[in-house]
Amino acid sequence: MALWIPVTLAAASFQTVRFMLQKVLSGSRLSVAGATFSRFVYSAPLVLLVLGAYLAISGRSLPALDLRFWVFAVVGGTTQILATLCVVALFKQRNFAVGITFKKTEVIQTAIVGLLVLGDRVSLGGWVAILLGLSAVLVLSKPPGSDGAWWRHLTNRASALGLGSGVLFAVSAVTYRGASLELDTPDPVFRAGVTLACVVTFQMLSMGLWLLWRDRAELRAVWAARRTAVFVGLTSLGGSFCWFLAFTLQNAAYVKALGQVELLLSLLASILVFRERISRREIAGMGLLGLSILALVLAI
Repeated sequence: MALWIPVTLAAASFQTVRFMLQKVLSGSRLSVAGATFSRFVYSAPLVLLVLGAYLAISGRSLPALDLRFWVFAVVGGTTQILATLCVVALFKQRNFAVGITFKKTEVIQTAIVGLLVLGDRVSLGGWVAILLGLSAVLVLSKPPGSDGAWWRHLTNRASALGLGSGVLFAVSAVTYRGASLELDTPDPVFRAGVTLACVVTFQMLSMGLWLLWRDRAELRAVWAARRTAVFVGLTSLGGSFCWFLAFTLQNAAYVKALGQVELLLSLLASILVFRERISRREIAGMGLLGLSILALVLAI
């Protein structure tokens, strides 16, 4: 089995737990911005500590970080912040599992952005799997209890937040891959670690300064919620490193497509943890996504 497959599955597992924790925080003690910032502020110090320890023990030095690397890193970091804000806000609109599903429109968008920015190509079988996954998103686009055709509901607030986060996550995935590939070192784990450290530090500082300027009370709230928020940081650290490593090893579109296994995990979280009710349409849509994941693995 190719290394990127178990790494991606681990990333999806970490991310599901992180979004569960952020849902709890955004629904009670923290605002959307505060729940998002908690991800970065409680993970950046850990990333830097681990990287610093590795450099000291191994005797290695940081690779050259040129302008092209920083452009990719800053664009990726900024779009990921905005995408995470959209997802946390989306949790207030629809239930947990379906909120994650709207976010998954990022798969087909990642394929398009990857082709345009990095020249990453997707096979015919890969496109079939991605389009099958997109069909599942369309099945899930209609809010429960609403009337009318499904396409009339693609412009509601929940859909706009979900689709918007998909675009932003697609850009961040491709630019993270671009940043990692810019580093002059053959070790994919080291490249992923350095890229992650640079990106998450930028995110912590930029969002921290923004909150310091606009909402200092929220900074205090993030600190007050540290007993839960610190686990957001820990799961973010594990998930982000696995995503960065997977992006280094494989086309970002394939990584994101396999990462849709997160939907099955989020369904379990909705039912078992948040006690949310899932409709037959939502179950059918998630079943289609499961088929798309299987088709992707067979196509590669």
